[in-house]
Amino acid sequence: MPESSIKAKHYLGLDYGESKVGLAIADSETRIAFAYGMIKNDEDLFQNILALIEKEKIEAVVIGIPRRVRDKKVVYAGEKLGKVLEEEGIGIVYQDEIYSTKIARENLKEKGLRDINRFDDAESARIILDSWLNKKNL
Repeated sequence: MPESSIKAKHYLGLDYGESKVGLAIADSETRIAFAYGMIKNDEDLFQNILALIEKEKIEAVVIGIPRRVRDKKVVYAGEKLGKVLEEEGIGIVYQDEIYSTKIARENLKEKGLRDINRFDDAESARIILDSWLNKKNL
């Protein structure tokens, strides 16, 4: 197959929160996750995520789930979102997000950012997506 016909797959990482959702993007070619931003967790969340999936041609969504929740077999709000997205035919993967917010805040402090709360959700999503990319053979 000619190299030009090989298409990179695009992935979306989500750090699900009650008031906002952090976003990160990566592709199978570079395998580098980039913080993409944040969206409000409101009545438009599902439609906003679907629009982003279409715009960025996302093949799979990686949702961060705390291990302590998965071990207790409790349905986490992020999993509910995942189930709705799966019903739309979108590939969903769950990744342990333990300490992602703490690590994100430390990363942002090291970069010298002052308004850490403004960027920590996207950085957490980047960490979640990066962790998944590093453990998968894409």
